[in-house]
Amino acid sequence: MPERRRPAAEGAGAALLPWVLAAVLFAAYTALSVSRHLHLRTNGFDLGIFEQAVRGYAEGRAPVSELKGPGFHLLGDHFHPILVTLAPFYRVFPSALTLLVAQAALVAVSAVPVTRAAVRAVGRWAGGGIGVAYGLSVGLQQAVGFDFHEIAFAVPLLAFSLERLILRQWRAAVGFALPLLLVKEDLAATVAVIGCHLFWHGRRRLGASVVALSAATLLLVLLVVIPALNPDGAYTYLSSVDGPAGDPVTRLLLPGEKWHTVVTILAPTAFLALRSPLILLALPTLGWRFWSTNPFYWGTGFHYGAVLMPIVFLAFVDALVRLRLRFRARHGLRRWTVRGSVAVGLAVTAAALPAQPLAELARPATWQRDATVDAVSALLRRIPDGAEVAAANGFAAQLTGRTRVYLFPRYPGGPGARPDWVVAADQPRDGLLPARDEVEALRALPAAGYRPVASAAGITVYRLTDPAG
Repeated sequence: MPERRRPAAEGAGAALLPWVLAAVLFAAYTALSVSRHLHLRTNGFDLGIFEQAVRGYAEGRAPVSELKGPGFHLLGDHFHPILVTLAPFYRVFPSALTLLVAQAALVAVSAVPVTRAAVRAVGRWAGGGIGVAYGLSVGLQQAVGFDFHEIAFAVPLLAFSLERLILRQWRAAVGFALPLLLVKEDLAATVAVIGCHLFWHGRRRLGASVVALSAATLLLVLLVVIPALNPDGAYTYLSSVDGPAGDPVTRLLLPGEKWHTVVTILAPTAFLALRSPLILLALPTLGWRFWSTNPFYWGTGFHYGAVLMPIVFLAFVDALVRLRLRFRARHGLRRWTVRGSVAVGLAVTAAALPAQPLAELARPATWQRDATVDAVSALLRRIPDGAEVAAANGFAAQLTGRTRVYLFPRYPGGPGARPDWVVAADQPRDGLLPARDEVEALRALPAAGYRPVASAAGITVYRLTDPAG
């Protein structure tokens, strides 16, 4: 689709706006992620796991995550070799904060193609409003508010690819889409839908090639690569699609939490995103999430909705372009549609904001020192660099940058296979593992040769003083 001509002054301001918005979002996302880590609100699952993998790459080793299990090769869990691109940065700045800042940058830069496409379609102010609604969307906020995930790479790649699709720049769209195959295995299905989109628009050879490559990659990864590197010799997450036999429609659409998710992601577009065929790219992600028996996948929390945001908002932009062309002679209706839909989107976004992670930036406690946090941080510094430590989930990410961390109470057992240090809460608190398992493991520490070294704020550090147990 040819780009609408604009006066030079308007074009200059419109060109700058997306980058200014991205810079503001980067500052906000970074402040949120870093403050959460400094306040001990990040976890071994998943920030610690990914730091162990990136640290492995940075040190020239395999991406092994001891938090997942002794010698666990993380490419046997999910296929995300794109993480190796963070290794040079981690080599210079070896800290979990490097991953968090990188995630903030990746998600923030995705606002550039979304806002740019919106400005091109509906003008500077309405387009800027769409960009703001996108940057503050639930899916993106939840992602930057919960540790780090490889999916951060997918957000800008999808955004740039879909922007090129709207402009009918097919090869550029494919250029941005293909790296998604290196982000996570399920995104191969999304890339295949992009190929179908190309085929539908007459680029049959290119579209068929993209579909074929996506299918071949998916089969190779699921049937060969992951099983070869997984300790159980299988793709673990296939178990989440197993379940009791029944009506597949009911399984996909119920319980009602799934409908709440759909409404939540579409409401900021006044549901106009449904008028664009680009919304079909959301079906693979929604399909595997809703088919799964894992209820964590059904809602709007964590990072699972991040990849849907560029799809939904660029489908919204595409729908507005289509409406503009359809109602070219009916200017009043066109103006009402644009202004009204953007106003609805901003109102929905504003209404949701107080309950979303970025609202933490407005709370004084976010910017104040916490005596309890200081005490626990000092306690963790008792553990020397390079040590082997079993840490409860809530403390693991504070240690993965300088020690070898296993998950407490799941850590190597037996003589000569126990870490020298253990750090855990006196009362289990994060809910990752059954509380009774942690309680029993704590009670068993003295018999295993561990003695308490120091305690603070209900947290205790133990040291192995009797290797024989």
